[in-house]
Amino acid sequence: MTSTIQRAELQAKIWKIANEVRGSVDGWDFKHFVLGALFYRFISENFTNYIEGGDDSVNYANYPDKDITQEIIDDAVKTKGYFIYPSQLFVNIAKSAKTNPNLNTDLKTIFTSIETSANGYPSEEDIKGLFADFDTTSSRLGNTVESKNSRLTSVLKGVEELNFGNFEESEIELFGDAYEFLIGNYAANAGKSGGEFFTPVHVSKLIAQLAMHKQEKVNKIYDPAAGSGSLLLQAKKHFDAHIIEEGFFGQEINHTTYNLARMNMFLHNINYDKFNIALGDTLHHPHFIDDKPFDAIVSNPPYSVKWIGDDDPTLINDDRFAPAGVLAPKSKADFAFVLHALSYLSSKGRAALVCFPGIFYRGGAEQKIRKYLVDNNFVETIISVAPNLFYGTSIAVTILVLSKHKTDNTTQFIDASGEDFFKKVTNNNLMTDAHIEKIMELFDSKEDVKFVSKSILNSKIEENDYNLSVSSYVEAKDNREKIDIVELNKEVAKTVKKIDKLRADINTIINEIEA
Repeated sequence: MTSTIQRAELQAKIWKIANEVRGSVDGWDFKHFVLGALFYRFISENFTNYIEGGDDSVNYANYPDKDITQEIIDDAVKTKGYFIYPSQLFVNIAKSAKTNPNLNTDLKTIFTSIETSANGYPSEEDIKGLFADFDTTSSRLGNTVESKNSRLTSVLKGVEELNFGNFEESEIELFGDAYEFLIGNYAANAGKSGGEFFTPVHVSKLIAQLAMHKQEKVNKIYDPAAGSGSLLLQAKKHFDAHIIEEGFFGQEINHTTYNLARMNMFLHNINYDKFNIALGDTLHHPHFIDDKPFDAIVSNPPYSVKWIGDDDPTLINDDRFAPAGVLAPKSKADFAFVLHALSYLSSKGRAALVCFPGIFYRGGAEQKIRKYLVDNNFVETIISVAPNLFYGTSIAVTILVLSKHKTDNTTQFIDASGEDFFKKVTNNNLMTDAHIEKIMELFDSKEDVKFVSKSILNSKIEENDYNLSVSSYVEAKDNREKIDIVELNKEVAKTVKKIDKLRADINTIINEIEA
């Protein structure tokens, strides 16, 4: 099945489920139930495949719970990170959903059981709270048990109908596509916006390739604002899993998206011992200090959010910010994330970050931070891309590529905002694989291409007050129609002669009439 067909089928199924519960569940809440059910189905099938071990004679779903020994449970939790009894599998719960009067409470008990199965094991923190947002007893599903069960049945049956085979072998990023589709339809609902939590797949592909370019292997990959984990997962898709030796690391401040990121790791068959997603504020309470440096860093941090900045005088002594000698403005934390990423970056690695364009030309503290980055030769490439690539914003963002192993004192600027680098799809723009490949070729070659790319000596950037806007260095192509003035004047002269003759003819006619 092709990705186009799979994506269309996925969206049709989700929309069908939405119609089943329309008017009863707020769209923004509805996505938690769909994604939760998707995840529940995945880990059930994944766990079943593990237990059965490819033996067609074994049918774990039909096993009696009482036949499960503690030894089986121990081995499973140590390997998979969790345990699911046969009676708790998605396939068995979905089968009896319509006739189960206790469906909502049974699901709650099952989710609690899956989470607590990891208690006391190394996977405990990775499993804890995974189903927190899939609250099957919530009044959002209805005011009576019957109404809750009816809507839960619709969700379970809808997810049961998805026929993509093994999740990890799907041609599309199932979880990411479901999330993107739900956000695209519901983000504006009741004034809510979730666009900052999801980086579209095509942008994620570019970021991952930039960060891992020509690195045969990396020790580990990190996202300081992990969101739903899409950037980390694109790195996995782009390279064989063994090349990322020590796994996937990320930190996320929003509890809901923190859970989504962990679910997404499992959905992509990344075992609990190969990822470490932490909950918390990266700028104020950073994790993984003992795990740095990282050979690859990818991120789409929130644009221009407020932070404590110089209201906390101790931050200027923080190892992440002290080298620049100044903190990012309190009203705009963008460069705080940039400096954080730089401090976590290894001497051989790259960081590729999606940034708000204003940070590349504004003055004050941001200019001083740019000075620090340029003077120390940390900026490899700056890429401006097309507008309308993201849900929730039409901003034409800029991608910043940082490196600590540059061998020359130049900075590359790429203008990838033109029509050669995207195509229009409904209300949004899209970068195809061909567009991404074209950008990567420019990035790799560092060649100057008129109207598209140019490498500038850092001394010239200094002379330009450390302005790092792409438009300051790459001349924009003049797409206005070119007019031949000489030919135009000839045409005007011909037209004037015709008008003069017409006037003379009219005057002759008038004189004849008056005579």
